[in-house]
Amino acid sequence: MTMKPIPAGMTTLATKIRGWIRLSRPAFYTVGLAPFALGTVAAWRTSDSFDGRVCILGALVVILIMLATYQAGEYYDVVEDGMRRHSNPFAGGSGVVKEGILSRKTALTTSVISLAAALALSLILQFGLERGSLTTTLTVAGAFFGFFYSAVPLRLVARGMGETAIGLCYGWLPVASAYYIQTGTVRPIVHILSLPIGLSIINVILVNEYPDYDDDRRSGKKNLLVRLGKSKGAILIAAVTGLLWLSAPLILWCGLASRILFLLLPALGLSSFVALSMIRGRYNEAGELKRLSLLTIAVNLGVTGSLFLSFP
Repeated sequence: MTMKPIPAGMTTLATKIRGWIRLSRPAFYTVGLAPFALGTVAAWRTSDSFDGRVCILGALVVILIMLATYQAGEYYDVVEDGMRRHSNPFAGGSGVVKEGILSRKTALTTSVISLAAALALSLILQFGLERGSLTTTLTVAGAFFGFFYSAVPLRLVARGMGETAIGLCYGWLPVASAYYIQTGTVRPIVHILSLPIGLSIINVILVNEYPDYDDDRRSGKKNLLVRLGKSKGAILIAAVTGLLWLSAPLILWCGLASRILFLLLPALGLSSFVALSMIRGRYNEAGELKRLSLLTIAVNLGVTGSLFLSFP
């Protein structure tokens, strides 16, 4: 059911606080923090390097960049979000701006302040804690792709490049950043570990674009799914799933125990179920699509969790 906008001046402070939390999408932070934690564990187990202060500050940088990303999306996707008619919680905006609880300006202000805070913390890591010359560069890369995923003039999501950017920022970048600030280097293990995570998060985004497909197309938001169409989008999801399966054996090159292949099987099997369901056109069923959206997140977290368990 669509919520009616709240008249100006009628929102209480408590309502605004709850609205701001909704706007910040806290449930979605796990998909960024989990690969960061994996990179930290990889640094500890392969190089015996771990600094708690560095880990905490690095995690705060990741949180701030995600916060900036989600808030920027609320500001720049206002047209598409205003058209939203579905009830899928994994797609579209939070509805806070549409309901009149908070203004668009609040979202943009939060995004900019969060980016500034992330940059400040990265400078502390690089110069205060001497974490290496690439520390701030990695932060700026994450901030750039996160903010301009939705923000003009680049607006990557409308150019068919947003899905790849998300794969990078929720796959390779958090693993590499965590590993780098602990060890001062990025070794091949980072690339191999992050590959299945990045592939799985791309499918999360692709499946979550289906509920907004018609609204995105009408508003001119030409993301990858709008450019391909629903049936070809399902084929792409299946292809990404195939690459996810192929990436699993590569992990053995990291020197991890062969049990990783067995640990990954549940997540890989689930990814195949999602791909097959999409190929069969189950995206036309709202209830089933909501379940498939949830399952893609389970695949992503399952892949990351399996990689955790693979370390001795």
